[in-house]
Amino acid sequence: MMDHNHIRPWRNIERRKSRQIMVGSVPVGGDAPISVQTMTNTDSGDAKATIKQVLDCAEAGADIVRVSVPDTDASRALREVCRESLVPIVADIHFHYKRAIEAAEAGAACLRINPGNIGDATRVREVIKAARDHGCSIRIGVNAGSLERHLLEKYGEPCPDAMIESGLDHIRILQDNDFHEFKISVKASDVFLASAAYMGLAEATDAPIHLGITEAGGMISGTVKSAIGLGNLLWMGIGDTIRVSLSADPVEEVKIGYEILKSLGLRHRGVNIISCPSCARQGFDVIKTVTILEERLAHIKTPMSLSIIGCVVNGPGEALMTDVGFTGGGAGSGMVYLAGKQSHKLSNEQMVEHIVEQVEQKAAEIESERAKAEAAE
Repeated sequence: MMDHNHIRPWRNIERRKSRQIMVGSVPVGGDAPISVQTMTNTDSGDAKATIKQVLDCAEAGADIVRVSVPDTDASRALREVCRESLVPIVADIHFHYKRAIEAAEAGAACLRINPGNIGDATRVREVIKAARDHGCSIRIGVNAGSLERHLLEKYGEPCPDAMIESGLDHIRILQDNDFHEFKISVKASDVFLASAAYMGLAEATDAPIHLGITEAGGMISGTVKSAIGLGNLLWMGIGDTIRVSLSADPVEEVKIGYEILKSLGLRHRGVNIISCPSCARQGFDVIKTVTILEERLAHIKTPMSLSIIGCVVNGPGEALMTDVGFTGGGAGSGMVYLAGKQSHKLSNEQMVEHIVEQVEQKAAEIESERAKAEAAE
């Protein structure tokens, strides 16, 4: 994939330094790539449906998938889910400490809990022992909507200081039990509240940070809120793993998570299509073409870029920056660009098939070069 960061230092983001932990086989924090997570919305007691959704999310690129474990049926099904999953599973536990122990025994790679909410010190120690014995990490999950009563009484309402204090209290419990394989989140549905809490937390701990704007909404509103909230924090270098929370198919959460990371140059997966919104100058139907290409190129996992621009006003300039490009011209044809250079003219009717062919060929070249480089190391 063409990369111009070496000549544009202002595009580089300096990530916050954090400890690194393992969530199963996935490193989180330190210099590890920012991982993309999602959460299933099936009945967790239905192992077959949950496994299918986990596999669909993994195919879309999810590095980690979280599964809610609210009852004994879900706890029993979790063992099969963990066994069949291609990615690490995080067991989402709220108040019942036995579910956490069962999840660790079932093969979960991480437990999402708040240690202070699962009972007295004895129960906390039992959960931590189960996590340690079975190689589980822990995510402390602070949420503005479920802060502890004493903090609400102290601060009067959910606020950044209350969320940070809650998180640090939970961290202290784990550290007092000599457990350090944890990450932490301080989520809120309000972008300002979540951002302020995360910024304060980033200064207060070196633990890996899980980013999310919780209960963000549907596809459009949730995507916008997540892009603003997560994008702002990621731009500041905060965040080691992310989850976009949408009232939608979890696969869409994964796709949007990658789009946020791609927009900041933090991680790349698949074809990044750069396209114009179209106007009266367009030499072909840009919107229809991009819709078709997104579907036809969804199987490409190799990071690369494609520009689809309707006319010559911005088309040649955008094509200079992409691996493959097409710029609309006149008389039913346009110009194909390869590696930023003009290559050949092409009719609009042949464009889609030809562009798909060129992208697949470029992806194969990139993968071949990568394999040779790895073999030479």
